[in-house]
Amino acid sequence: MSSPRPGGRPWDEQAPGPLWSEPGTLLEHVAVAVLGIDEEGRICYWGPGAQRLFGYKAADVLSRPAAVLFPAAPLDGTGAAERLAERGRTLGYWRTRVQALHQDGRVFDCGFRVFPVTGAEGGSVILGLASESEGLDRVKTNLAFLDALFETCPIGLVMLDENLRYVHLNQALADMDGIPIEDHIGRTMDEFMITSDGGEYQRMLRAVADEGRPVVNTLVVLRTTGRPDRDHVRSVSFFPLSQAVGTRPGLGGLLVDVTDREQAIVEAAAGRQRLALLDRAAARIGATLDVDVTARELVEAVVPEFCDASVVEVVEWEDEREVFDPESVLVTRRIAAGTCLPPPAPELVSGLERVTYPPGSSIHETLRTGRPVCVPVNADFMIRTVMHQARAQLLIDTGLTSLLIAPLIARGTVQGIAMFGRSGTRPDFTDQDLSLAGELASRAALCLDNARLYSRVQDIALTLQRELLPTALANSPSVRVAHRYLPGGRVTEVGGDWYDVIDLPGGRVALVVGDVVGHGVPAAAAMGRLRITAKALARQNLEPDSLLRELDACAQDAGIAYATCLYIRYDPTTGLARIANAGHLPPLRRRADGAVESIDEVLGVPLGVGDVPFRTTEIELHDGDTLALYTDGLVEARGVDIDEGMAALRSQLAGATGTLEETADGILARLLPDAPTDDAVIVLARIRRQGPELRPGDRD
Repeated sequence: MSSPRPGGRPWDEQAPGPLWSEPGTLLEHVAVAVLGIDEEGRICYWGPGAQRLFGYKAADVLSRPAAVLFPAAPLDGTGAAERLAERGRTLGYWRTRVQALHQDGRVFDCGFRVFPVTGAEGGSVILGLASESEGLDRVKTNLAFLDALFETCPIGLVMLDENLRYVHLNQALADMDGIPIEDHIGRTMDEFMITSDGGEYQRMLRAVADEGRPVVNTLVVLRTTGRPDRDHVRSVSFFPLSQAVGTRPGLGGLLVDVTDREQAIVEAAAGRQRLALLDRAAARIGATLDVDVTARELVEAVVPEFCDASVVEVVEWEDEREVFDPESVLVTRRIAAGTCLPPPAPELVSGLERVTYPPGSSIHETLRTGRPVCVPVNADFMIRTVMHQARAQLLIDTGLTSLLIAPLIARGTVQGIAMFGRSGTRPDFTDQDLSLAGELASRAALCLDNARLYSRVQDIALTLQRELLPTALANSPSVRVAHRYLPGGRVTEVGGDWYDVIDLPGGRVALVVGDVVGHGVPAAAAMGRLRITAKALARQNLEPDSLLRELDACAQDAGIAYATCLYIRYDPTTGLARIANAGHLPPLRRRADGAVESIDEVLGVPLGVGDVPFRTTEIELHDGDTLALYTDGLVEARGVDIDEGMAALRSQLAGATGTLEETADGILARLLPDAPTDDAVIVLARIRRQGPELRPGDRD
């Protein structure tokens, strides 16, 4: 199959006319003649270039002896045409320079390349390529100059195509970028250049390519992917290059590294980089009030932009009241680490969660002074600081050459240390780097201390709430109960969810569930007050609406602005359950046949509102019925609509086939597969109307 030419159709399908060609600036200045000489020494082919070079039209020379193109004087006793044909046939390829004769009588030096080809009928034809020697010499000189320029020029030279892809560059530019020449070719400049100018450098290059406007001696501050830790100032000049007809122009460029000359610009750019890093870290670190997450955020903020490896360690105090003693052994626990170096660096930062430092170590020094220190990774550092020989060897094998150690101290309390390491491919830490590390560590230490204090308060709240919740619920022969309580995650704190099952006179049973709005110690304390009060009021045999009215008054007296409560009193002798609700989610009833329904006839206002009466409703419960009481943390979560949660709870109840305990576990697994974002309570109460003894297979 014929290969297509530019334009789409195969060569043998083109319309009559001149062949398509791609002129270029080089050959436009050197005429190349193509001619053919048959076995009888006559001209059998005459190309357009031959007419331009020798002056003859094709009709004037075709079938004439080739000797017409040369002076009459013989070449080594033989005519030039005969010698060219003879050498072409015997050698297969020959090049030489001879005197040629123009149609106007002018004699000029001409370079020839001759070689045989097979003619249309099997005969041999000598094909000759000829150019004027003066033009060839000029081209060869120019090409030699360009080759020498690209090989030896001390400044960066580059050719880019219209899409700003590398076509050609010299070694000087490759050395500037820190990337081999072959890795540049075919890739775009923005794959290598790291700038903080909002894309202005790329827009400048694009304008040269699109509009043909050159730029001269423009200063650009950048980093490259080959040297990502070093700012360079380059004086760049770019100009358009003419390309093939019909294509967009490319670019030529000259780039000079003037970093040393423009040190002020470098320092300003480095300052902007440090401020940008500090700004990003400040926005990122400490958003979760979680010690481990905060430490990871610090490591992720600095690797690889600031350093090649980083670890965060917190001090393991034997007693919370213990203070740092520079004369004692220090034990830390590594809680975050990261590196961009190849093995064995990941092994160095991943293991050894607990680290012991002897007195006099660099760690003791930075914690004693409260200021960052920079230490070389050498034998002295190993002896004074790294107690594990295998660990010391691993540190050497990673290629890290310097460590910057910053103290994590906040509110006068030593939290731990942050370490930043650089390999030999980066410059050593500067005084500005120490200042930046100190700022980062100070920010992280404050966040770690906030997280520590927050964790302590939450632990107190969780302990208080667990102490205030019932440890053992009442167990009646007529009502079997399964219950679950899950505290909220550390992001939301412990809430005010509570529940109870209370034995009442006459064999009756009260089921209570409630929720105090808020989190932490205040919510836990308010929850405990309402639970104890509700239990005391229930034992006075009050009607559910009266009990909620008294509980509402208690909430107002205690300053509890908003709380919910659902109260159910069940009498096994009649099978009747009386229900009152103060703004809580309605209970669900699952009948023995699996049907699930909501009991929402008596939804009332929350506790603490005041001056709004509560109502009581009454339903009859049958053997095998199951009541489900719950809080909103079970059915409502971030990104999950409460209606979806209610539907999932109904589905779980309807499909339950196991014991109450298995049903409770299944509900939590389905509705809360991950740690809950809020407190969650589920209380399941199964009714038994046949008496105190359980039937076979009914044990829960």
